[in-house]
Amino acid sequence: MPLARIDVPRGKTAEYRAAVGDTVYEAMRATLNVPENDRFQVIAEHADTDLVIDADYLGIHRSRDAIIIQVTLNEGRTVELKKAFYKAVADGLHQRLGLRRADVVISLVEVKKENWSFGKGEAQYA
Repeated sequence: MPLARIDVPRGKTAEYRAAVGDTVYEAMRATLNVPENDRFQVIAEHADTDLVIDADYLGIHRSRDAIIIQVTLNEGRTVELKKAFYKAVADGLHQRLGLRRADVVISLVEVKKENWSFGKGEAQYA
């Protein structure tokens, strides 16, 4: 169960935010072997002062449209699958929304399966 937290600059339309969420989910399905209907996302808008993304870290120039995507997921995916995911998200957002690839910051947080509860106060994967 990946949990995607997606942070975007304030002022983006509901359609824009939905397209970002759809693109992230589709990339997870295509590259990280995420099952159908395994979609958990939090999409939040932030004022400029609350979404701090360095404009030039690592020599990559980011604009004010930059977004942050953090995905918490079960550990164990290969570096190749992770790279494929990063590319699929950046390419998908560029194609769908015209978002510059340089404006897509992604972080993966891997956890053990027993660190999830899907409800009822139970650890369904433990």
